[in-house]
Amino acid sequence: MSTSRREFLQKTSALVTAALAAPPLLAAHKSAPAFGEISLAQWSLHKALFKQELTNLDFPGVARQKFGITTVEYVNQFFKDKAKDQTYLRALQQRCRDNGITNHLIMVDGEGDLGSPDERERQQAVENHRPWLEAAAFLGCRSVRVNAFGKGTAEQVQRAAVAGLGQLSAYAQPLGLNVVVENHGSYTSNGQWLLRTIQGVGKPNVGVLPDFGNFCVRRESGELYKGQCVEEYDRYKAVTEWLPVIKTGVSAKTLDFDAAGNCVETDYYKMLGLLKKAKFQGYLGIEYEGEKLSEEAGIRRTKELIEKVVRSMG
Repeated sequence: MSTSRREFLQKTSALVTAALAAPPLLAAHKSAPAFGEISLAQWSLHKALFKQELTNLDFPGVARQKFGITTVEYVNQFFKDKAKDQTYLRALQQRCRDNGITNHLIMVDGEGDLGSPDERERQQAVENHRPWLEAAAFLGCRSVRVNAFGKGTAEQVQRAAVAGLGQLSAYAQPLGLNVVVENHGSYTSNGQWLLRTIQGVGKPNVGVLPDFGNFCVRRESGELYKGQCVEEYDRYKAVTEWLPVIKTGVSAKTLDFDAAGNCVETDYYKMLGLLKKAKFQGYLGIEYEGEKLSEEAGIRRTKELIEKVVRSMG
């Protein structure tokens, strides 16, 4: 083990100790957030980040100062080469302290298919995710969000995903982290497929991060994101099915709003009602992805909508 690697792991040791002493799945926080607590997903600002109008280091301050939000969710591609950079992570941690920010999770993309039926590819994907687990623990996150993609039949990918997620969960457990899978297209957007996958893993720190807007199971192109969606899973049915395996949060996605400020594509009264009835305790993560409003306006509109709906539920 290199000196820098050893030093990095030593830096996380205090977090690991705290994680092992804490209640299961609540390692980075003393208690679960109450229903209605809001976090901000970094993807809501992806246009500004890609244009370099702001950086990942700016994100905690923007969340607090512009939107009054004190819990954030990172996307790894906005600090892709920094997972092992101790100096950078300390700087990001300091920005969070300066702004009173709690780090909830890191969304990890582009590190290989955890559901690949090819064992070598799957093992490499597991190894590629490990530095992000360590970075998440260092930053005090509760979870890492991963994908369960793979090439093959539904059954082949499911078996592989159970194996890949199981391995990753073993690395995450001593760090006090959950491994949460998002419905992100293809098989993963099928409520029953994803539920059976999580049940197949059978680990208490593996669950689902429901995204209110990703339920396309088949596109005309046959690819994940290209082409018109020709088959969609019922979003309310899926979230109902996932209620027993949701860990720490949901992605409250919005694309468009009507004149009354309600989300056009998702009935938030119905969706949050399902969570409220199930006594859900976790973050409602704002993820605005629309085109009609600016990113800032879309975030504000989503926040107002969530707050309005939560108030109506008492």
